[in-house]
Amino acid sequence: MRRPTFDLDVLRTFVTGTELNSFAKAADRLGRSTSAVSAQLKKLEEQVGSPVLMKSGRGLVLTAVGESLLGQARHLLQLNDDFFADLQATQIEGSVRLGLQEDFGEHLLSDVLRRFAKVHPRVTLEVRIARNTELLSLIDSARLDLALAWDSGARTAHCQPLGAAQMHWIGTRELPELPASQESPLPLVMFDAPCVLRSAATQALDQARIPWRIALTSPSVSGLWAAVSAGLGVTLRTRIGLPAHLQVLDGLPPLPTLGYRLHRAQQRPAPEVEQLATLIAASLERQTVD
Repeated sequence: MRRPTFDLDVLRTFVTGTELNSFAKAADRLGRSTSAVSAQLKKLEEQVGSPVLMKSGRGLVLTAVGESLLGQARHLLQLNDDFFADLQATQIEGSVRLGLQEDFGEHLLSDVLRRFAKVHPRVTLEVRIARNTELLSLIDSARLDLALAWDSGARTAHCQPLGAAQMHWIGTRELPELPASQESPLPLVMFDAPCVLRSAATQALDQARIPWRIALTSPSVSGLWAAVSAGLGVTLRTRIGLPAHLQVLDGLPPLPTLGYRLHRAQQRPAPEVEQLATLIAASLERQTVD
């Protein structure tokens, strides 16, 4: 037995008229005549084999069958619209410029790149790894479309909070007990100032009255990890990208969480830029760290 196939145009008319509570308004919105809309509704009822609307006073209301059909029709139309949106997305060409604080690079990029390339195979993704101050400057000058950065308190015109990660003291697994006295202050491995994590570390130690000194500075997270691995001192980071041979240290002052924000160069960016922003937010939500 041949199964009937719903006409999506007819379903769209039915849903639009129901939502507007007027099929005359639906005809106007959809660019059809009222007679064409009436013919579509008649066709729909013939396919269903039962009335979907009935008179109530001077208007029309849904029958029980019509109520059931409405939800399914909305679902079918959403699937149709999503399908065509996905097809159109694959035809978009161009490039998207993304900036990341180094901590997020390895943690985020592989997942986001794979998903973005699947949706936009013709769009080139240009990635720049930099520190917060540079990233925000590049957003302000529109030399980046998106930037994911730690929340240092600085704001751009179009930014949104995405979440927060717990800050931790990090050291080697073979680390001996670290002395902390005026004669032998706690050695720190940090970025050059200004740095939000460096400020958090020194503030926490000062409040706890623990002496400290900067043992080494590095312009990169990988440099920090190398110096900590060599036993030159401890650092303060989140668990994002934490190498397996390093560990979170106990016995040092407790620390707050550190937020991260997604910055946009434009309030209403191109669809491919907005799609990348959505993928970044979803990836971070799945990979939330303590």
